[in-house]
Amino acid sequence: MARRDFRQFGLADSIVQRRGKKTAWLERLDAAIDWAALETIVEGIYGSREGGLAYPLLTYVKLLLLQQWHGLSDEGLEAAVDDRLSFRRFAGIPLAESVPDHSSIWRFREELARRDLAARLLAEVNRQLDAKGLILRRGTLIDATILEAAARPPSGDAGEVSPRDPQAGWTRKNGRSRFGYKAHVAVDEGSGLVRRATMTPADVHDSVPADDLVQGDEQAVYADKAYDSEQRRADLRARSIEPRIMHKARRNRPLKPWQTWFNKAVAPVRAGVERVFGTMKRVYGYRRVRYLGLARNDVQLQAMCAAINLRRALVLGLA
Repeated sequence: MARRDFRQFGLADSIVQRRGKKTAWLERLDAAIDWAALETIVEGIYGSREGGLAYPLLTYVKLLLLQQWHGLSDEGLEAAVDDRLSFRRFAGIPLAESVPDHSSIWRFREELARRDLAARLLAEVNRQLDAKGLILRRGTLIDATILEAAARPPSGDAGEVSPRDPQAGWTRKNGRSRFGYKAHVAVDEGSGLVRRATMTPADVHDSVPADDLVQGDEQAVYADKAYDSEQRRADLRARSIEPRIMHKARRNRPLKPWQTWFNKAVAPVRAGVERVFGTMKRVYGYRRVRYLGLARNDVQLQAMCAAINLRRALVLGLA
């Protein structure tokens, strides 16, 4: 399918670029990233049609990032890009062109979910950040956080399946039943960059995806008591990775003094992952998933982590 060529901007765009108020961080980011490598990952996705021509796929990738940074719905994203010159410029849409409508953005996200491409986009972002020396590999901090479902919890006892979102699950935390999903992340110690992420229903225990979040190239793995397992420690040591997983007291097996000391030593380092969750929830408003179904919400999680990493990379000296 033929696609519009947005590489050449017109005279009006040049005037606006010189005279309009600039969003400096977007421009710095745009210049620092190899966007062609990200575009290669989504090659072959069917784009929306407008006048017989499809939008460049890179435009959709950048729109997805803008959506995360500003907490926008698909309709809100369409309106914001149409209204804000800095958004339009970052997405590479000349003034003479219309912006993709919200249904086109939705279809692009559906294709990412169907083809399982969102995690590859995050991996490519991280590859580029790693090439610039921003990933430290001193340790990986692993944890999970609960996200409320987009659908209303089913009535009745906790554990009932939602007819609107049957993939969402129930869990209980601090004496309260919660309905939704869990975001599991692996965060690079020191840099605070998310190296890998996965979404599960809320009823999946934190430790189930844990081993898949281990990168294999880190010096240590930090995690709280929910991940306590002698087998996991042994497996990490076999891979020359130091297991800094907090110990959990069990019935008739209180913690030994050295385990209590160990937990206190590990806790402040492990807590670095909580800062990432704080950014997700307080800065990006990501307390509740936006979509129905596991695959769609995993796409948002991967895009959210890519967006967080790119903003964090600017602080770390990306550009």
